[in-house]
Amino acid sequence: MPGESAVPEEFTVDELAARAGMTVRNVRAYASRGLIDAPRLEGRTGYYTFEHLQRLQLIREYIDRGYTLSAVERTMSHSPGTSAGHTLDLLRLLDEPSRHVEPEVMSRDALAALAGVPRDDALIVALGEFNLVEWLDDEKVRLLQPTVVRAGAAAAALGLDPKTVISLYPLLSSNLREIADAFVSGVASEIFQPFVDAGMPEDDWPRILETIESLLPVASQVTLSIFRSQLGEAIDGEIGQQLRDTAAVDGPGGPSTANP
Repeated sequence: MPGESAVPEEFTVDELAARAGMTVRNVRAYASRGLIDAPRLEGRTGYYTFEHLQRLQLIREYIDRGYTLSAVERTMSHSPGTSAGHTLDLLRLLDEPSRHVEPEVMSRDALAALAGVPRDDALIVALGEFNLVEWLDDEKVRLLQPTVVRAGAAAAALGLDPKTVISLYPLLSSNLREIADAFVSGVASEIFQPFVDAGMPEDDWPRILETIESLLPVASQVTLSIFRSQLGEAIDGEIGQQLRDTAAVDGPGGPSTANP
């Protein structure tokens, strides 16, 4: 009714476990380790709130990312006052770029046609080694990073040897990771650490999330701009030199007849 204060939704331990996607046994185990607060007791029944649910979702998120339970305890005890919901928002935001691109199932004939090459098991194996493609059966593969694979296929269709294209992947990955680390290091030390030092104030979370969300397009634009410039210089240096060499040999005086 209008004017009545909203009553927080509460769950029994069975309902809480179902919503968190875990067993009641796990919920009780996490509670016994102090990872979630004690429930409100009514008789012998405990009632949990949405905050308990978010806390459990955060625990599961950490464990899914490979954290040990001891590491989860240390991480969560480091900032006990931080809203689990905010941390979940941050973790999911960090995952957002990879979640935008869904894996794509494609026939091997279609993939070969994209690259303008015959079907070749060795190429599929090479792509699989970089976690770009995985086999489904004799006729189909799953593109785990379809944007990257399609771009590489386009490069091969232009005339580059597919093996050359694939060999560029680790070079690009390592160099772009170095650039990404530099961007993130700056954000971590100059934006996020002061926020942590200030006690992660509630009203400052929106600014932090917005800053991190903006990082990807800003960093991408800067990186692409610099790469375009460097690529142009590389083309001029390499292909330009070949043209100059050709001109020197086939100049006005004809092919060079100088003694070796």
